[in-house]
Amino acid sequence: MSVLTSESGAASRAEEPPDDGARHKLTTVTGLAALSLDAMASVAYGPEAIVLVLAAAGGYGLGFTLPVTVAIALLLAVLVASYRQVIAAFPDGGGSYAVAKTHLGRRTSLVAAASLVLDYVLNVAVAVTAGVAALTSAFPELYGDRLWLCLGVLVLITAVNLRGIVDSARAFIVPTAVFVGAIFVLILVGLFRDAPVSTEAAAGHASVLGTNATTVGALLLLKAFASGCSALTGVEAIANAVPSFRAPAARRAQRAEIALGALLGVMLIGLSVLISRFGLQPVEGVTVLAQLADASFGHNLAFYVVQFATMVLLALSANTSFGGLPVLLNLLARDNFLPHVFGLKADRQVHRHGVLTLAAISAALLVFSGGDTNALVPLFAIGVFIGFTIAQTGMVIHWRAVRGPKWAGKAALNGLGALLTGISAVVVTATKFHDGAWLIVVTLPLIVAGFECVHRAYTRIGEHLEVGRIPEPPHRDRSLIVVPVSSLTRLTSEALTAAISLGDEVHAVTVCHPDAEDREQTEALERDWALWNPGVPLIRVASDRRTVGRPVAAYVRKLAATDPGMRITVLIPEVEPAHLWQRLLQNQRGAVVAHAVRHETTAVICRLRFRLLDASAEQPTGRNAR
Repeated sequence: MSVLTSESGAASRAEEPPDDGARHKLTTVTGLAALSLDAMASVAYGPEAIVLVLAAAGGYGLGFTLPVTVAIALLLAVLVASYRQVIAAFPDGGGSYAVAKTHLGRRTSLVAAASLVLDYVLNVAVAVTAGVAALTSAFPELYGDRLWLCLGVLVLITAVNLRGIVDSARAFIVPTAVFVGAIFVLILVGLFRDAPVSTEAAAGHASVLGTNATTVGALLLLKAFASGCSALTGVEAIANAVPSFRAPAARRAQRAEIALGALLGVMLIGLSVLISRFGLQPVEGVTVLAQLADASFGHNLAFYVVQFATMVLLALSANTSFGGLPVLLNLLARDNFLPHVFGLKADRQVHRHGVLTLAAISAALLVFSGGDTNALVPLFAIGVFIGFTIAQTGMVIHWRAVRGPKWAGKAALNGLGALLTGISAVVVTATKFHDGAWLIVVTLPLIVAGFECVHRAYTRIGEHLEVGRIPEPPHRDRSLIVVPVSSLTRLTSEALTAAISLGDEVHAVTVCHPDAEDREQTEALERDWALWNPGVPLIRVASDRRTVGRPVAAYVRKLAATDPGMRITVLIPEVEPAHLWQRLLQNQRGAVVAHAVRHETTAVICRLRFRLLDASAEQPTGRNAR
């Protein structure tokens, strides 16, 4: 059941501009730039995560870097092929959430949605901190300011995304091309080196290599595999945002998915080959990618180009979340699992509320982690692998139900993907549990519970509003307008004029407090009112406490009890200043009265705004009510 359809639909139509065609849609190239940066930039921290784990077994352990990376690349190939099928089967987007909602039930779909939400939020924090880490590797003197640098980058990315996904994609095409080109050149040059050209980047930094060992246990390999799987996050983003592509959307999205898989796979394997070739060891304060650039190019301009390109793309890879999460939040809002405000679009087809919410939560994570990538990576990739597993399982059921051409092969591919990603999810969770992954295990069901709570609230609201039923025809009731006043001004005149135009009967109400000064002011107002004689009675409401809202609310309740059939509206006149800062000069009496009436009565509240111009202007701009 769609709850509050008319209200949310009307609000959406009021805020959305007319669709001006494909201008606000993605092509294959711009889609790759907007939605694949997370996955491509993960080559900066995916291989490093593998190396850091294997380093516990010393130099012998580092020898398994390439085999572990190849296993991750094979899993990547399965995921890319599987998500091509998801795109074709669910061209409206939503990825694992859409698949699960159709084939696995509501609760499973909410688990998928919650896992995606967690992954998208963590991706922003990890991407920004990893980008700043690349910068501080080149300029160690900035290490102490990394938190402020992270927050500054987040503000920049948020501002770009508020202009729309297409504009952000166009802005990120060049940095993406520079990064991918730099990594490929680094790999090609490194393959022709017999030994590192330079080790200056790592000089003076403490090694984190463990004591040499002659064996590597399966548990260590599984932990390295789990850590390296952080490189696979973002593979699902294109499937989640298929509606953002130009027609034919599904075909363009599939091309972008294939291009992503090919680029990411080659970069991961190529960098791992160089790590083994140069025998690199992880050191504190310098990334493995920085050491590879130093080893291949030397400590020269090319080294700094790679570092800057890495920093920029890692920071911008947060754009994947800004492109995918707002679309997911829109789908959840449409299904009444999130506030409907997430379904609204502003100018340039931007889900502004989703973008701003993602930015706020990510900023909190950055502050919590202190801008440290290693504090966030253990939480990363768990949610996305849960989503992977749910999506592939749902697709197996999808192909069995559809039974189209070659359905058995497609189902087998998705079944293999479900098996591999399910095992990976268990391995990632188990190996990272004590490193902080338990937070995800706790947070995931809390998010699902939050979705259910919102849905129940919308269901109750829908029942009260009788959504889906034909209501009784409208009829006219007697109406009474209550206008709170404190003095005799032009604002009072405008308010009474509006009230007389709206209602059958109008009462002006002023609150009188017991102190002598206030009584004198009230008596003066009554004398002036009698001389003015507006044709509206002025009612004095006494109050023992120095409050305005509750006495007005009590008077409204008394009127409602006297005549239950009366339609009562409280019209609150307020001044709209010419400048925003001038609002600080107001006493906020209108807001106080509105709050009390809203919480203590069932009366309708109408706030009349009387707008002012600068002193140089001759007349006010006019009036409006809301």
